[in-house]
Amino acid sequence: MRKSGSGQNGARSGRSGARQGFRSREDKPARKTSSTKTRSAKQGGVKSAAGKTRTASASREKPVTRPQQARPATAEAPRQPTRAQAKAAAQEVLATGVQTLVVEPDEADMRVDRFLVARFPQLAFTHIQRIVRKGELRIDGKRAQPNDRLVAGQKVRVPPLKLDQPRPVSRSAAKDQDDRDFLKSITLYEDKDVLIINKPMGLAVQGGSGTKRHVDGMLDALTGEDGQKPRLVHRLDKDTAGCLVIAKTRFAASTMAKSFRSRTTRKIYWALVAGVPRVKQGRVSTYLAKEGDEGDSRMRVARHGDEGASHALTYYAVVDTAAQKLAWLSLKPVTGRTHQLRAHAAHIGHPIVGDPKYFDIENWELPGGIQNKLHLLARRIIIAHPRTGKPIDVTAPLPPHMQQSFNLLGLDTSRYDPIVEAPEE
Repeated sequence: MRKSGSGQNGARSGRSGARQGFRSREDKPARKTSSTKTRSAKQGGVKSAAGKTRTASASREKPVTRPQQARPATAEAPRQPTRAQAKAAAQEVLATGVQTLVVEPDEADMRVDRFLVARFPQLAFTHIQRIVRKGELRIDGKRAQPNDRLVAGQKVRVPPLKLDQPRPVSRSAAKDQDDRDFLKSITLYEDKDVLIINKPMGLAVQGGSGTKRHVDGMLDALTGEDGQKPRLVHRLDKDTAGCLVIAKTRFAASTMAKSFRSRTTRKIYWALVAGVPRVKQGRVSTYLAKEGDEGDSRMRVARHGDEGASHALTYYAVVDTAAQKLAWLSLKPVTGRTHQLRAHAAHIGHPIVGDPKYFDIENWELPGGIQNKLHLLARRIIIAHPRTGKPIDVTAPLPPHMQQSFNLLGLDTSRYDPIVEAPEE
């Protein structure tokens, strides 16, 4: 059966571009002053015509050799760092110079922004976006765009960067073990190249503003002896549960990313929606564009040609219903736009139960016992193995809140799912 479709740190450090500045005033040693008053003529000084005595410094032309004495331990206080030094230490950043990176074969077909994420994990993604937007990134001499795909052997010119210094104390053996144990407990499939987990609802896939615990951060605990950290191949919304594919090697990441882009990966989602669609099996084809701030953005149905609008196509089928008040839908996304299934369900007038962004039916009440959480599950995924080409077919169980709802409504998960007959494009 086929399903619908919906990036080692090989960072080559550039030569440091940090310039050695001249010593500031604070760096200059303090002038030495005599701890005694000017010696009198009786101590070897010579009176001048004005009757004044010369200082000992006036006889430097004939230095007197004196036995060396040990300096007191407190004779010279340790030098304090300058303001500039203190500021540099506080920033904990490493300034690099202009670098030219050559794309390796296993980095081919990566987006240029994801390529930089892999090469410079200490670099904030917002900074990567900024240097691309300003035209400071070049591919074979040409100005790069964020979504440009790379070809093996291409030369990527990177401007001077400020990289956050790695902090060895940021992780602990105990935390790594906890993360490994947790990931193992939710693993649906694993081999030396591929890891597929059952992502719980409420767990973010990547970090963001105020998000400290996420799948991508946990993957640090799985970094191999060769330094390769597993990487995400696709994404799920924070509140969407189910199958999440992770590549354990750079080769697998590149190969499976191609599978998602070419739409040969098949995905099926289950959702519980408000009301029952009149058409039991159908398709939703719209253009979607993002609106709102990054932290609180949502997708709106747009027109072809609108700025930022992308085509989105979803097939759906009604599997079962509950008193004409709720419907269990099986969804097959052909494209993989942000919030695609949630936006499309709302577009046809049947938003997904518990959706805080797209549920817009006024005066609608949840049936008793059903939790107000997003009822959306990445139920099944079929993807070709990156080495053998054989299909990996994985199914995720219902998350607890959806299982509770199915039990209350008498929905049987063993029912035939008609979405398998939907077209693949």
